[in-house]
Amino acid sequence: MSALSLADVYRARQRIEGRVVRTPLIASAALSRVAGVPVYFKLETLQPTGSFKIRGATNALAQLAGQGAKGVVTASTGNHGRAIAHAARGFGMEAVVCLSALVPQNKVDAVRALGAQVRIVGKSQDDAEVEAQRLAREAGLAYVPPFDDPAVITGQATIGLEIVEALPDVAHIVVPLSGGGLFSGVALAAKQCSAQVRLTGVTMRRGAAMHASLAAGKPVLVDELDTLADSLGGGIGLGNRYTFAMTQALIDDALLVDEDAITRAVVHAYQQERLVIEGAAAVGIAAVLEGGLASGSNEASDSASGPIVIVVSGANIDMNLHRRLLLAAAATDAEPGADLP
Repeated sequence: MSALSLADVYRARQRIEGRVVRTPLIASAALSRVAGVPVYFKLETLQPTGSFKIRGATNALAQLAGQGAKGVVTASTGNHGRAIAHAARGFGMEAVVCLSALVPQNKVDAVRALGAQVRIVGKSQDDAEVEAQRLAREAGLAYVPPFDDPAVITGQATIGLEIVEALPDVAHIVVPLSGGGLFSGVALAAKQCSAQVRLTGVTMRRGAAMHASLAAGKPVLVDELDTLADSLGGGIGLGNRYTFAMTQALIDDALLVDEDAITRAVVHAYQQERLVIEGAAAVGIAAVLEGGLASGSNEASDSASGPIVIVVSGANIDMNLHRRLLLAAAATDAEPGADLP
């Protein structure tokens, strides 16, 4: 595991203070009833760019700005690129964001709206990353990885600090799992503050690179597929330096949820919690609704331990897609014999 420490996380918090939101913990009465223990949401949806990614991006660019960097380049599934564009504007830097053809158009448009140059490359984040690294070499831009980077990890880790400070008796934190920047950061901070806290990573079944890598015991290649949890797509890199080892060392459970469960979670968030969230942010809710936290535990128990905090990572769903999901759910509920919520 890397030598990143809690002191690094506190330094990151100092760098990003005033540029990101200290997001609230909100109790969920509906999920508390399902889980049988108190459940809270850590609402990263309230960040200026609509996702947690602003933390790591701001921390990374603050350090680069201090080193005199004038321009940055990155690869992204959308939210990291948006965060880089936002942070670059704040630091007076140029930004180039490489995205694959799988990135939803609303996320592409949001990156452009913040003044970044967008390049659409290939059909996976891995393709976009190859182009980003080429531009870094040939155009003299500073490359900011989307997850496998100490500044990015410690920026995301400030979420873990805030959770433990707001809820010292937290027993279980549920985090979307993708490249591992969010998971390893939250786990690093939370476990150093509270050694007994349980960390569960949740991801979609379709193209789950970190989950497959954990099962194999090393980083492996996985095809990137269309999924409602598009922000969780992409590989972790065969040369992964930080997040794989950190995730492997800090994770207690790694769960998969299918597309139907993610859909139900997005609908639940809107109908029961009054939250608009994207598919990647819904995987923790899906795990609770599907009973996965109890069955996924290594402890012999019929229920999850609590309090539980679910990191709700982003709100950047295409609103036309969101409307279609709600209409489809309403149509299903209206069918004769359908179960009422």
